[in-house]
Amino acid sequence: MQEDEVDTLIHRVNAGEPGARDALFAAAYPALRELARARLRDGGGNAGGLHTTLLVHESYLRLARGDRLRPESRGEFFAYAARVMREYIVDTLRRAGSESMTLDTRIEGQAPESHDVVLRLHEALADLQAAEPRLAQVVEMRYFGGYTEAEIGAALGLTERTVRRDWDKARLMLLSLLR
Repeated sequence: MQEDEVDTLIHRVNAGEPGARDALFAAAYPALRELARARLRDGGGNAGGLHTTLLVHESYLRLARGDRLRPESRGEFFAYAARVMREYIVDTLRRAGSESMTLDTRIEGQAPESHDVVLRLHEALADLQAAEPRLAQVVEMRYFGGYTEAEIGAALGLTERTVRRDWDKARLMLLSLLR
């Protein structure tokens, strides 16, 4: 899938072209599966049966609501998809009660050991979003989206060095909020 193809399909969806939404999903599906797989360890089976395919399909349903897509470009689309996946994971964990689930990506080298940690991280991220929206976006893209610093920089129009500084600052702020 080429970047231009996704951008073109997003513009076609936002212009209301019939069939464009399905074409976008078909073109983005492999990348969305990779994104979902990166978000879940062992298929996510510990949280109400959540697994890669279910996460992609449920996220798509959430992305597909309404006539327009919020994102206007490939980078924005996948950043938004990562946010939607995070929200779905959190909703699933809240419904799952005492069942646990572990995410692949780690902050400070530790994977969350229970869904309570993921839920606390979600709440801390909401607080970070209120205080420093760009830092929260960097966290979403890196932690929940699996993006590299270069990919985040390209999507947000930042240098890799700025992304790295934002990540370090966000990580410290989140760790403080989690204590």
